[in-house]
Amino acid sequence: MKSGADGATPVDVARSYLAALGGNDPTEVTRLVAEDFVNEHTAELGSGSTGRDEYARRLPGFFEMFPNRRYTVEETALGKLVDENDKPATEVIVRYRFGADVDGTRIDIPGVMWITVRDGLVTRRLDCWDSLTFHRQTGTPVDL
Repeated sequence: MKSGADGATPVDVARSYLAALGGNDPTEVTRLVAEDFVNEHTAELGSGSTGRDEYARRLPGFFEMFPNRRYTVEETALGKLVDENDKPATEVIVRYRFGADVDGTRIDIPGVMWITVRDGLVTRRLDCWDSLTFHRQTGTPVDL
Protein backbone atom coordinates (compact mmCIF):
# COMPACT_ATOMS: atom_id res chain seq x y z
CA MET A 1 0.00 0.00 0.00
CA LYS A 2 1.72 3.15 -1.26
CA SER A 3 1.01 6.47 0.42
CA GLY A 4 3.35 9.27 -0.63
CA ALA A 5 4.36 10.77 -3.93
CA ASP A 6 7.71 9.00 -3.61
CA GLY A 7 6.01 5.61 -3.21
CA ALA A 8 6.58 5.40 0.55
CA THR A 9 4.12 3.26 2.47
CA PRO A 10 2.49 4.59 5.67
CA VAL A 11 4.85 2.33 7.66
CA ASP A 12 7.82 3.83 5.77
CA VAL A 13 6.57 7.33 6.63
CA ALA A 14 6.09 6.42 10.31
CA ARG A 15 9.54 4.82 10.55
CA SER A 16 11.13 7.83 8.82
CA TYR A 17 9.35 10.14 11.25
CA LEU A 18 10.64 8.20 14.27
CA ALA A 19 14.15 8.04 12.81
CA ALA A 20 14.06 11.82 12.31
CA LEU A 21 12.88 12.32 15.91
CA GLY A 22 15.93 10.31 16.96
CA GLY A 23 18.21 12.50 14.86
CA ASN A 24 19.48 16.03 15.33
CA ASP A 25 17.68 17.98 12.61
CA PRO A 26 14.29 19.47 13.54
CA THR A 27 13.78 20.43 9.88
CA GLU A 28 13.91 16.75 8.91
CA VAL A 29 11.13 16.02 11.41
CA THR A 30 8.89 18.89 10.30
CA ARG A 31 9.40 17.95 6.64
CA LEU A 32 7.46 14.76 7.43
CA VAL A 33 4.44 16.34 9.15
CA ALA A 34 1.40 18.07 7.65
CA GLU A 35 0.68 21.77 8.08
CA ASP A 36 -2.22 20.96 10.46
CA PHE A 37 -0.23 18.29 12.37
CA VAL A 38 -1.62 17.38 15.80
CA ASN A 39 0.84 16.19 18.45
CA GLU A 40 -0.94 14.54 21.39
CA HIS A 41 0.40 12.92 24.56
CA THR A 42 -1.39 10.84 27.16
CA ALA A 43 1.57 10.90 29.58
CA GLU A 44 1.32 13.43 32.38
CA LEU A 45 4.78 14.76 31.51
CA GLY A 46 3.99 15.11 27.79
CA SER A 47 2.92 18.33 26.12
CA GLY A 48 0.86 18.45 22.96
CA SER A 49 0.67 21.00 20.18
CA THR A 50 -1.24 21.79 17.00
CA GLY A 51 0.25 22.92 13.71
CA ARG A 52 3.58 22.31 11.98
CA ASP A 53 4.95 25.75 12.93
CA GLU A 54 4.27 25.31 16.65
CA TYR A 55 5.71 21.80 16.55
CA ALA A 56 8.83 23.13 14.79
CA ARG A 57 9.19 25.81 17.47
CA ARG A 58 9.15 23.16 20.24
CA LEU A 59 11.43 20.53 18.67
CA PRO A 60 14.80 22.16 19.54
CA GLY A 61 13.83 22.15 23.24
CA PHE A 62 12.85 18.49 23.03
CA PHE A 63 16.14 17.65 21.31
CA GLU A 64 18.07 19.54 24.00
CA MET A 65 16.14 17.92 26.86
CA PHE A 66 16.77 14.39 25.55
CA PRO A 67 20.23 14.15 23.99
CA ASN A 68 21.35 10.93 22.32
CA ARG A 69 17.73 9.89 21.92
CA ARG A 70 16.63 6.92 19.89
CA TYR A 71 13.29 5.37 19.07
CA THR A 72 13.55 1.63 18.54
CA VAL A 73 10.54 0.22 16.72
CA GLU A 74 9.55 -3.14 18.18
CA GLU A 75 6.46 -3.80 16.07
CA THR A 76 3.91 -2.07 13.88
CA ALA A 77 0.29 -2.62 12.94
CA LEU A 78 -2.01 -0.85 10.49
CA GLY A 79 -5.54 0.51 10.77
CA LYS A 80 -7.78 2.42 8.38
CA LEU A 81 -9.32 5.77 9.28
CA VAL A 82 -11.92 7.89 7.57
CA ASP A 83 -12.40 11.48 8.75
CA GLU A 84 -15.64 13.45 8.96
CA ASN A 85 -15.26 14.35 5.25
CA ASP A 86 -14.81 10.69 4.23
CA LYS A 87 -11.13 11.30 3.49
CA PRO A 88 -9.14 8.10 4.11
CA ALA A 89 -5.97 7.86 6.17
CA THR A 90 -3.84 5.07 7.55
CA GLU A 91 -3.05 4.72 11.21
CA VAL A 92 0.31 3.11 11.96
CA ILE A 93 0.42 1.74 15.49
CA VAL A 94 4.02 1.54 16.67
CA ARG A 95 5.23 -0.22 19.79
CA TYR A 96 8.61 1.34 20.58
CA ARG A 97 11.30 1.92 23.16
CA PHE A 98 12.57 5.44 23.75
CA GLY A 99 16.16 5.79 24.89
CA ALA A 100 17.89 9.05 25.78
CA ASP A 101 20.31 10.61 28.23
CA VAL A 102 18.72 12.68 30.99
CA ASP A 103 21.05 14.42 33.42
CA GLY A 104 23.68 11.72 33.05
CA THR A 105 21.22 8.82 33.26
CA ARG A 106 20.32 6.65 30.29
CA ILE A 107 16.57 6.07 30.18
CA ASP A 108 14.73 3.28 28.38
CA ILE A 109 10.97 3.76 28.29
CA PRO A 110 8.45 1.62 26.42
CA GLY A 111 5.61 3.29 24.60
CA VAL A 112 3.02 3.09 21.87
CA MET A 113 2.32 5.70 19.20
CA TRP A 114 -0.62 5.99 16.88
CA ILE A 115 0.75 7.79 13.82
CA THR A 116 -1.83 8.92 11.27
CA VAL A 117 -0.52 9.17 7.71
CA ARG A 118 -2.41 10.88 4.92
CA ASP A 119 -1.01 11.81 1.51
CA GLY A 120 2.49 10.76 2.58
CA LEU A 121 2.64 13.04 5.65
CA VAL A 122 2.09 12.51 9.37
CA THR A 123 -1.10 14.34 10.30
CA ARG A 124 -1.38 13.19 13.92
CA ARG A 125 0.72 11.50 16.55
CA LEU A 126 -0.79 10.17 19.74
CA ASP A 127 2.06 9.14 22.05
CA CYS A 128 1.46 6.94 25.10
CA TRP A 129 4.26 6.26 27.57
CA ASP A 130 4.57 5.86 31.33
CA SER A 131 5.65 9.00 33.22
CA LEU A 132 6.20 6.94 36.38
CA THR A 133 8.84 4.86 34.57
CA PHE A 134 10.59 8.10 33.62
CA HIS A 135 10.57 9.25 37.26
CA ARG A 136 11.86 5.91 38.51
CA GLN A 137 14.69 5.77 35.97
CA THR A 138 15.80 9.37 36.49
CA GLY A 139 15.29 9.41 40.24
CA THR A 140 13.14 12.54 40.03
CA PRO A 141 10.40 12.99 42.61
CA VAL A 142 6.88 11.93 41.77
CA ASP A 143 4.21 14.48 42.64
CA LEU A 144 1.13 12.36 43.37
